[in-house]
Amino acid sequence: MLFCSVLAFLLVKLGFVEAVAITADTYLSCILPIGLLFAGTLWLGNAAYLYLSVSFIQMLKASMPMVVFVVGVMFATERFTMKAALNMVVVGTGIAIASYGEIHFIVVGVLLQVGSIATESVRLTLVQILLQKRGIKMNPVSTLYHIAPCCFVFLFLPFIYIELPKMINDPHLVVNVPLLLLSAACAFALNMSVFLLIGKTSALTMNVAGVIKDWLLILLSVVLYGSPVTKTQLGGYGLAFVGVMYYNYQKVEQMKASAAAAQKAPEKQPLVQADQQQKQDA
Repeated sequence: MLFCSVLAFLLVKLGFVEAVAITADTYLSCILPIGLLFAGTLWLGNAAYLYLSVSFIQMLKASMPMVVFVVGVMFATERFTMKAALNMVVVGTGIAIASYGEIHFIVVGVLLQVGSIATESVRLTLVQILLQKRGIKMNPVSTLYHIAPCCFVFLFLPFIYIELPKMINDPHLVVNVPLLLLSAACAFALNMSVFLLIGKTSALTMNVAGVIKDWLLILLSVVLYGSPVTKTQLGGYGLAFVGVMYYNYQKVEQMKASAAAAQKAPEKQPLVQADQQQKQDA
């Protein structure tokens, strides 16, 4: 987050990107909560890797569209339909089956990952509201310009008291600076792509598209780290995958219908205006 803050600051101050002015009310009601939730997502999500395998965490992350849907309905960014609700039930059932089949099921790790999913779902919905509902036209860099410093502060304060003393007192600690900078650069690119995608589509679309990434991560986890994956887990995750993909299909159809309706609306408007003009002339 420090790397993202500095890079976004330089891009804005050097004139490569124009930062959108944010009022104090918008900052307190939107930017500050987003930064806090982002910090919670990163902290809780990273802590979960201390207890759970990479493959199992990715299976748990498949529940993200379900949680985003629930949060979106609460914040009125998603419309509740019975068909969509049934899809989410299928996703939840698949995740429950995958969790049941996990060999190394550690409650603390699962709770940490569930907390990370909850904070991420609310954060993505708030970002969608900030970019779409409030009418604020922010590009990915200007979004990071406002959010990354706030997130950095929320991460840095507990880091000073919880992790920094342990790092200072560890004589065997070695920090690979080039690898750390490479990771930070990837994080910057990831955050920009996420903000750009949410601004063009929705938070739910971003999570649905991420399901393919989860499949790849599960495969790499098995190949590179030998993470155990049972048939029960694969069956449950496959069920969740089917539910998510069907919901994605519904969203695409809705977007096509909305686009078609928007194209027809301008064509009908002149006819209505001409009819009203004829009535006034009469």
